[in-house]
Amino acid sequence: MPLDGLPTNRVPEADRRLAAARRERERRIEQQQRNDLSRARRAASKVFGVKPSKSSRKAATAMLTAGAVGLAAFTNPFGPSRPFGGTADTHEVFEDPTQSRLAAHKIGTSAEFKRALIEEEGVRYIVYRDVAGYPTVGVGHLIDPQDGLRVGDRVSKQQILEFLEIDLAEAERHVRELVGDLPLYQHEFDALVDLVYNVGPGNVAEDESPRLNAAIQARDYDAIAAELNYTHAAGQVARGLEFRSERREKMFSEASYEDPRESAARSTV
Repeated sequence: MPLDGLPTNRVPEADRRLAAARRERERRIEQQQRNDLSRARRAASKVFGVKPSKSSRKAATAMLTAGAVGLAAFTNPFGPSRPFGGTADTHEVFEDPTQSRLAAHKIGTSAEFKRALIEEEGVRYIVYRDVAGYPTVGVGHLIDPQDGLRVGDRVSKQQILEFLEIDLAEAERHVRELVGDLPLYQHEFDALVDLVYNVGPGNVAEDESPRLNAAIQARDYDAIAAELNYTHAAGQVARGLEFRSERREKMFSEASYEDPRESAARSTV
């Protein structure tokens, strides 16, 4: 039965606008899916065409990148990452964080960032102990007791992708807590997720990183970028972390996801 005073053939203007927004959002998502799948196919073709001289680490990284990018095609490209089985909220009006700053809860990590993260972390199929002695596997995933794994165990590519999605969702959650109501571009959000993923949420807390937190409170984006430089491991400067910090800062400030190691190599040729 229709509501009193509303004819049955009437479509409220608000409903029409919402329906139009949904259609536009679905169109953009479908286009993003096609783009992501195309990138995944190109990455996969590189894997299957690997030359004998190519290291197993690079081959594993390329293969997992193809999987991660393909996985991103089945999630909301501009919404929070979800564990496997999650569904996008079709009632949310489409917004693009590459074009304007949005609240962090409206943004998820991009496919481009996932590729950069995998390049930085590498891929390990066998559980090992990291420099701090913690059992680790996949893309820097710290083993939890519920994982049921121990050093020497081997995991599948699918399991690594699942760990990656879960760990990314956790890092995203901590970034949202860290920035509060500070709006971010996609690349700024990605850089902060990389920071949390790399150093852990405890190291970006106010007592450990007071200048970073102060910059966020002041809404000073330049000051935030200056506080993304974390280069020490076990009390010593690590060259790999220097490169990663440089990449993170450029990601935040310039929307550049390029590996600075490649830039340095080209400059010497």
